[in-house]
Amino acid sequence: MGRAETDRLCARFAALRAAGGVPGHFEPRGAEPGGDPLAAWPRVMQPHEIDGLSRALLLDARLREVLELLLGEEVLAAQSMFSFKPPGARGQALHQDNFYLRVEPGTCVAAWLACDVIDRDNGGLDVVPGTHRMELFRPEEADAEVSFAREYVPPPPGPAPVPVDMAPGDVLFFNGSLVHGSGPNRTPDRFRRSFIGHYVGRSAERIGGYYRTLSMSGERVPLPESEGAGPCGTEFAPHGPH
Repeated sequence: MGRAETDRLCARFAALRAAGGVPGHFEPRGAEPGGDPLAAWPRVMQPHEIDGLSRALLLDARLREVLELLLGEEVLAAQSMFSFKPPGARGQALHQDNFYLRVEPGTCVAAWLACDVIDRDNGGLDVVPGTHRMELFRPEEADAEVSFAREYVPPPPGPAPVPVDMAPGDVLFFNGSLVHGSGPNRTPDRFRRSFIGHYVGRSAERIGGYYRTLSMSGERVPLPESEGAGPCGTEFAPHGPH
């Protein structure tokens, strides 16, 4: 995707935040000295339900083309998220998206769009190759000092996390069983903004109730609810001064 597209997307989310947020999707609070940056810049959950630009991106034909090749069938959109990840923000410990979406049968696939230069300093992604062929692991509790989400999946013996640096407009597609995560944003002045969509194949029979599936032409396609699902990343309570 082009830089003009990512700039427009970031401007839209900056305007949404400046307007005070939308209950049920994101509710930014005032920044406190030494407080958690993510309180002032929280994730935006399911923005396609409140913003036309986000909906258009989630259902973009360019993404659809790749997703249908990866899944081998018609796809349904299940979730969108926007992450600001401001300077000083914690990352998200290694995890598997399927742990949250609970697609049955099959898997979800993420389309992860970089909106900034993303590298090691501002909390770029790490992925563990080969884990996309593995089953779900039982998570441990993450370190709240470096992860805003509770779940942590230790890498299995053998494969090691691999860094994925990205340029604005790059899109990384990955299987929902892939173990992946990110570290804190350790820069003083650089955001690490990203837009993430999650998708499932049309043959999926069940999914978590949080995920309100749509066809790529925008019609609601309800699926029966699976058990044990929830939003992508169970958040710790707001982080205190540090």
